[in-house]
Amino acid sequence: MLKIEIKTSARTDLVDITRKVQETVDKIKIKKGVCLVFVPHTTAGITINENADVSVQEDILSGLNKIAPEDGKYHHREGNSDAHIKTTLMNSQILVIIEDGRLALGAWQGIYLCEFDGPRTRQVWIKTIKG
Repeated sequence: MLKIEIKTSARTDLVDITRKVQETVDKIKIKKGVCLVFVPHTTAGITINENADVSVQEDILSGLNKIAPEDGKYHHREGNSDAHIKTTLMNSQILVIIEDGRLALGAWQGIYLCEFDGPRTRQVWIKTIKG
């Protein structure tokens, strides 16, 4: 397993980490298999979505803020319940096929670290399995 660190710059943020994940796959020198990308945090997640138009990320964050607003009436004392809810909706891991040493993503897809309680420095754990 390899770990990468990602610094986020806002309380809610989608950070494109596709290149860093691919660089990790390159280091491992795996040609065929799968890549597990896992975020070990309860207020940050991971997703695959469009990376061609930045307005998509803005719309995703806007939609999540409507579902779980920061100022909602929550019971959690830390004041970040909205971040926990958003992380649950996004998930904490993804699995990507590796073909010919490349992440097998669609033409417009990218891998995003989803920050919901930042800014922070987050870890992303990457594990590959030959196949």
